[in-house]
Amino acid sequence: MTPVAGWRWAPAWVLAYVALWPAPGIAEGVLVLGALIALGKLVFSRFRGGGQLLSHQAWALTSVLFCAYWVPELVSALDAVDSARALKEAAGDLRYLPFLWLAAAAVGDARGRRVTFIGLAVIVGVWTLDALLQAVAGTSPLFFGLDAVKQAISHRPICPPEEILEANRLSGILGPCNPKLGQVLASLSPFALYAVARRFDGLGWVLTAAAIGVVILLTGSRASWITYALVLAVSGWRLLGGKRLLAVFAAGAVVLVVLGLTSAQVRERLQRTTHALSADTQGVDAALSGRARIWGAALCMAKEHPVNGVGARGFRHAFAACDPDPTQPPAWGAGPALHAHQILLEILSETGAFGLLLWLAGAALAWRAWRYADEASREQAKPAMLALAVTVFPFNTHLAFYSTFWGGLTLLLAALYAGSLLARRHV
Repeated sequence: MTPVAGWRWAPAWVLAYVALWPAPGIAEGVLVLGALIALGKLVFSRFRGGGQLLSHQAWALTSVLFCAYWVPELVSALDAVDSARALKEAAGDLRYLPFLWLAAAAVGDARGRRVTFIGLAVIVGVWTLDALLQAVAGTSPLFFGLDAVKQAISHRPICPPEEILEANRLSGILGPCNPKLGQVLASLSPFALYAVARRFDGLGWVLTAAAIGVVILLTGSRASWITYALVLAVSGWRLLGGKRLLAVFAAGAVVLVVLGLTSAQVRERLQRTTHALSADTQGVDAALSGRARIWGAALCMAKEHPVNGVGARGFRHAFAACDPDPTQPPAWGAGPALHAHQILLEILSETGAFGLLLWLAGAALAWRAWRYADEASREQAKPAMLALAVTVFPFNTHLAFYSTFWGGLTLLLAALYAGSLLARRHV
């Protein structure tokens, strides 16, 4: 079956959106324009029986996963602290749905999957090499170029000077004022690892895993260390076997020790982690960078607003009333905590039990689709499945899922998963 004319560019649109994440405003413009074009294509093709765009099953799963994310946001806005603003945010997030259809359609045939998944692998590779150059030379070439363009256009840098001085992590192309490189690379790494393994087998996987792993360690984000460890365990098990995979983790532990001795960022994170060995709650909270205090506040919000929470992105407004230790300065600096830093607590505190039920229903439907898919469909969806699974892994700390950046990344992975698992047959 030949793809409908005009949808062959869908993979390029998805890749442009991801590649432009270092420039959030432009990336958002690409998303909105792609959503509008997708809606136009939908009107002329889908509603005239156009199953060529996307299989009915993929269309349904993509829509359901979006609703599992968006409906709790809408319901939580009804009695949020700033209800009018919350409703406006919920209405604005509807822009994601047609773009997710476009993303699912991008991987709905063999050519689209190949272009999209290899393109994501290339982006991960380029960002990894750029970060390695920053580790050696002290400056990210890609961020330096973006910052030069920004200053030429607006006469202002991407990052304020004071934030650059305070930065103490490897940030790569995202820049010192946006220290999310570790989480982003960890979540997208399955695309690179599976692509390299198919072409260069085990040796290519090991070399690629080592390069990405060094960068993720140097970013100093312990959450991304856990995410990446899960990626390595799942993607390397069948490829290398148990003994070789264990050797990979042993080598990784050696690298971590070496970096702990030579890198200030890694050493500080390791030292902070050892505070968890102390018997008192203050030591545990210090090891978690104040997360224990934040999680206590999240549980308070869930108890005080059990049905629909305090409102998506309302955590910062409700924090003062639920702060378990208001007289002590917070470990994260001045100001309230902005979100719960843990997916289950974020959902419970901001969208309540209603939101958690819908998220669990979405997860159950995603798992059901995987369970009943044939082996060929599972194989072609593995990179997207693993990327989505480790991103929402509940036994980890997280960025805010109801923020524009991390919410957009998570929804994109959900669409790539649905589109690749339930792709159109015989294409």
